[in-house]
Amino acid sequence: MSRGHRNGLSPAITTSLDSIQIQPRTPRTPHASHVAARDADGDTEEVEMSLLDEEERRRAAMGDDADEDALPGAGKRGRATLTVEDKKNMALLSVLYLIQGVPVSLGLRSIPFLLREHLSYSQLAVFALSSYPYSLKLLWSPIVDSIFFPSVGRRKSWIIPMQSIIASLMLYISFNVEKLMENSGEHVTQLTFLFTSLVMIAATQDLVGWALTLLSEENLSYASTCQTIGLNTGYFASFTVFLALNSEAFSQKWGIPRLGLSTYLRFWCIISFSVTIWLTFFQKERKEALNEQDMSITGVYKTIWSIMKLKHVQSLLLMHLVAKVGFAANEAATQLKMVEKGLGKEDLAIAVLIDFPFQIVGGWLAARWSRGDRPLRPWLWAFWPRIGFAVLSTVIIWRFPAPPIGTGFFVFLVIHTVFSSFASTIQFVGISAFHTRVSDPLIGGTYMTLLNTFTNLGGTWPKFFVLKGVDFFSVATCQVKEAGTVLSVKAAECVSDQGKSHCADIGGECITERDGYYIVSVLCVVTGLICFVAYIMPTARKLQALPISKWRIH
Repeated sequence: MSRGHRNGLSPAITTSLDSIQIQPRTPRTPHASHVAARDADGDTEEVEMSLLDEEERRRAAMGDDADEDALPGAGKRGRATLTVEDKKNMALLSVLYLIQGVPVSLGLRSIPFLLREHLSYSQLAVFALSSYPYSLKLLWSPIVDSIFFPSVGRRKSWIIPMQSIIASLMLYISFNVEKLMENSGEHVTQLTFLFTSLVMIAATQDLVGWALTLLSEENLSYASTCQTIGLNTGYFASFTVFLALNSEAFSQKWGIPRLGLSTYLRFWCIISFSVTIWLTFFQKERKEALNEQDMSITGVYKTIWSIMKLKHVQSLLLMHLVAKVGFAANEAATQLKMVEKGLGKEDLAIAVLIDFPFQIVGGWLAARWSRGDRPLRPWLWAFWPRIGFAVLSTVIIWRFPAPPIGTGFFVFLVIHTVFSSFASTIQFVGISAFHTRVSDPLIGGTYMTLLNTFTNLGGTWPKFFVLKGVDFFSVATCQVKEAGTVLSVKAAECVSDQGKSHCADIGGECITERDGYYIVSVLCVVTGLICFVAYIMPTARKLQALPISKWRIH
C-alpha cells in the first residue's frame, strides 16, 4: 500500500494516530524507459530530468532556485481519463486501505478509551507502545520491497499473507477480548502485544505499494484519493461509529442493541478474509520490469544511510524529532482527561464526526497555501495556534464542568476542535509538500519514507513519557472517614475507575491532591516553545531556502 494522508484530528480531540503520517509512495527506481536514458558515463541528470513533466523540466533548466510562479501556465496539468479497469482498481485500493485503517484506528484510538476505566496512565503508557510499528516501518521496508514470489506477484506476495494474518488476529482477539478487557490491569502486557502485532502487520501492508502498478501510470495521482477515502473511512468506522454503538448510554437513548468489541472484530474478520480470497483467485497483478537495485536489500539500506549522511537531512530529521513536543501532552492525554472528567465516549465520537468535513476544507486551503518555493511558511505559522490550543485545552480540563455536560459547553468543544484541527491540517500539508519538493525522484519512495518515519516518530516517542509523567507527578489518596476522623490510605493508584472502586470497597473516596496532567502539559508547552524559537524556526527557514541540488545524494 502507498503512504498517504493522515486522519488530521485536532490537538484538542486527538490520539496516537495524530503522530502517524502516511505519504504517497513513488517508485524507488525510475521506469525502464528512464533507465535507458542514462548515458555511458552513468550520469543521472537525464534520468532525473525525464521524470519531470514539461513545465518542471523548463524550471529545472532555468535553475534550482527559479520561481515556479514565473513560468506561464505553471501548475496546470492535463487530466487523464479514468478507464473502467482503473475505476475497479480504485475501488479495490479503497477497500484495502479501509481494512488497513480499521485495526489501526481500533488499536490506537478506541481501545485506550475503553481501557481508561480500568488502567492508570502508566499502564496506558505501556499500551501506547503499540503505535510504534507505524513510526518504525522504514526498518523493514527494504525487505518488503525486495523479497517476493514471482509466481504470486511482487505485491500479492505480501498483501495476501498480511491480510490473512490481520483477519486471523482479529478473530483470535474477538474470542478473548472480553476476558482481557475485564481484567485489563492483569493483562495489559498481553493486550499490548496483540495490538502491537496487529498494527505492525497493518504497517507492513502499507509498505507494499500496490498502487504503483494497480493503477495506470497516468492515473497514479488517484492513489492518494483512494488512500484518503479508505483510511478515513476505516478510522471513522472504528472510532466514531464503534464508540457510539458501543456506548451503553447511546444504546439506551436510541433503543438499539449495544455493539460489543468481539462482534465488531468478527465482522471485520469476515470482510478481511473475503477480500483476501478475492485477491488470491480473481485479482491479477501486472508484471514489473525490475533491475538489480530493486532486488538488493543491502542496496536500499545503503541508500537510506547515504540520505541520512546529508547535513541538511540531519538537520531536518532532528527538527522532526522535537517539532511535536509542545503538543505532546495535549495529543496524548487531553482526550483521556475529558473522558475522566465526565465526557461520554459517544459525545467524543460525535465531536470528531462534526469536525470531519472541516478537515476536508482545511486540507484544500492548506494545499493552496503550501504552494510555491516556501511550503514550510504555513507550517511555521500554524505552530503558534497549535501551541495556543494546547494551552487552551489545559484550561478546558481545569475548568471542565461536572456531568452532565451542557449543550453550550459541548458546542464550545466542537468549535475548539474544528479550529485546532485546521491548524494541525495546515502543518501536515505544509510538511508533506516540503518532503515532496526535496525528495530525489530517483529514490523517491525511500527518501520520502525516511522523512515521514522521523515525522511520525516525533509525534510517537513523547507519548509514553507524557502518560508516565501524568501518574508520576499526580498525588491522589484514598480518604476513609472513620469515627469522625478522616484517614488517608495510600493506594496503589487512585486514578482509574478500577482504583477508585477499590478505594470505595473500603469505604473511602479518591481525592486528587495534585493532578500531574497540568505539570506535564506546562513542561511540554514550555519545552516546545523553546525548541521552536531557538531551533525549529531558524532551521526551517534555512532548509526551505536551499537549492534542490543540496538534497541530492551523489
